[in-house]
Amino acid sequence: MLYYLAGNLLNYFGPFRLFQSYTVLIVLALYVAFFASVLLLPKCYRFLPHDRGREFTLSAEAAKGKPTGSGSVFISLFVLICFLFVPLTKLQMSMLLLTWLTMVTGFLDDRSITSWGEYRKALLDLIICVAAAVFLYSYLSETMKDKQLHLWLPFVAGTVVVPTWLYILIATILLWVSINTTNCTDGVDGLSSTLVLVALITMGSIFYFVLGHKEIAAYLLVPHLPTGANWALMTFTLAGVLMGYLWHNAFPSNVLMGDAGSRALGFYIGVCVMVSGNPFLIFATSSIIFVNGGLGLLKVFIMRFFKIKVLTGIRFPLHDHMRHNHNWSPTQVLLKFLIMQILITLAMLGVFFKVR
Repeated sequence: MLYYLAGNLLNYFGPFRLFQSYTVLIVLALYVAFFASVLLLPKCYRFLPHDRGREFTLSAEAAKGKPTGSGSVFISLFVLICFLFVPLTKLQMSMLLLTWLTMVTGFLDDRSITSWGEYRKALLDLIICVAAAVFLYSYLSETMKDKQLHLWLPFVAGTVVVPTWLYILIATILLWVSINTTNCTDGVDGLSSTLVLVALITMGSIFYFVLGHKEIAAYLLVPHLPTGANWALMTFTLAGVLMGYLWHNAFPSNVLMGDAGSRALGFYIGVCVMVSGNPFLIFATSSIIFVNGGLGLLKVFIMRFFKIKVLTGIRFPLHDHMRHNHNWSPTQVLLKFLIMQILITLAMLGVFFKVR
């Protein structure tokens, strides 16, 4: 809205052209998102459900009674600020809507007296992920000259044409796994939000400085993404509201994001990775999230459906194992996981963009 409004007002006041600069819009949207989140979240505590404690989680007692489901606030702020600042495409509007719907399903579980069953949540996630995968394929393939969707992969100089069914399958799995591993990582104050923040800054920078820049994209042999700046603006806006939440969630936390926040954040990261055209970027953005939460999901899946006991000596999520078996404090878990993620991100980005 602001972008188009500035275009109409340029003839009356020249400096309005600044609001058509993506650099200015990114900075402005990030700051507005941060301060809106910082200021509004405490005012919403009384309207939020309260955490009842998670079974088998070390931090259950510390979290019990705190307001939770605050993702409903900062994700809604994110969507609203995007509509104000971002010149949105149809694909971006549909992804914003699905991100908000993912938040809603999580919030309804947060406020439910009886927690929703695993299969019910998994089914809802699957429906949203399939819808997102279909939208992504439909809109992104339309931007290609041959109307087919191309992916760029590690160690391959060119692009690879992906059949419709395969792309939808890859996108659905990646989005579903990203939602659930991010949700599982939300168990130590500031951990999930900090790791997601690294992922958002990484993807926002890739969109703006690499994929959205014709010359740099050509130099690195990756496809140019014409809407890269728009995606960067959206991604840094989400980073802004998340920083505002983290301001209140830093140990010891005053509020929790709940499933409303973690599921929506995981979904959006997955969307960004698929929009980038390289599904393997998920390992650059979310390796620690995948290891921390994903191994636990894999363990449960193998034990439940194949009756095979694996990783019996490790407690999951992995942050609980580090606290229980290695006596790491919440701050140690946060900082050490963060350091590992930054090291992995830098190494993988170097490999993905230069070894081609």
